[in-house]
Amino acid sequence: MKSDEESLNRIFADSYCMNDDVPTSVSDDKVSVRLADKVRDIKSLISFAVGCMLGRYSLDADGLVLASQGDGLDEYHKKVPKPTFAPDDDGIIPITDTEYFHDDATGLFIDFIRTVYGEESLEENLAFVADTLGGGGTPREAIRNYFMNGFFVDHCKIYQKKPIYWLFDSGKKGGFRALVYMHRYKPDLLAKLRTDYVHEQQDRYRTQIEHIDDALETADRRQQAELKKRKKKLSDQLAEIGVFEEKVHHLADQMIEIDLDDGVSANYAKFQDVLAKIK
Repeated sequence: MKSDEESLNRIFADSYCMNDDVPTSVSDDKVSVRLADKVRDIKSLISFAVGCMLGRYSLDADGLVLASQGDGLDEYHKKVPKPTFAPDDDGIIPITDTEYFHDDATGLFIDFIRTVYGEESLEENLAFVADTLGGGGTPREAIRNYFMNGFFVDHCKIYQKKPIYWLFDSGKKGGFRALVYMHRYKPDLLAKLRTDYVHEQQDRYRTQIEHIDDALETADRRQQAELKKRKKKLSDQLAEIGVFEEKVHHLADQMIEIDLDDGVSANYAKFQDVLAKIK
């Protein structure tokens, strides 16, 4: 491709008598069709999958589907009446370090891979994705870890620190995280986030801690050490999400409006107390 582009450049330069005025060589990073890069391309696949989860893209339509302020499922189904892979109903996709919700980012990504490539090759494809991303554990654990720690960072790089997918983030302990698509934002989104997801996550942490307390009564010394470590992590996450819930509650009561014409930075700043820092 590089050679072909340089040949074309020389032909056009010669045709317009501009051989001495324009460069005809092409550096590797300027080749129109990029060389394959497995890590970059797998991350692009994940980004496209998230776009399908949130309704920005569809397997059944070219280009953008939901791209106007306040768009929702009604607008989506007008363009894609019978989607092969349907977007998330409320446009809120939790990201957790353990499967607490089936419709979290990891669960929906697995559904996406199953839909696109089939059930028979699902495990092989998940392993391929996980091996490309790196990290330890099972393929599902590696993919979950990428959503927890890598996806939003990569998204901000792609969009030059103007993310269109926003990450609600309780803090360093990872007590609560969830992706939303700014074009689907409506003033009642934070109330729904709080009642349907934050409160649910708090309940799950409390239940997990209760189960650990019960297990500690009969556990041996080694098991007790592992259970106490797990309890400490859950207790820290529960404390963090409690502070986060209060902040979300305060913002939810304000029913904040946004205007896409103001740009990402201005709108993101309205929720800076509950959104991940853009790096």
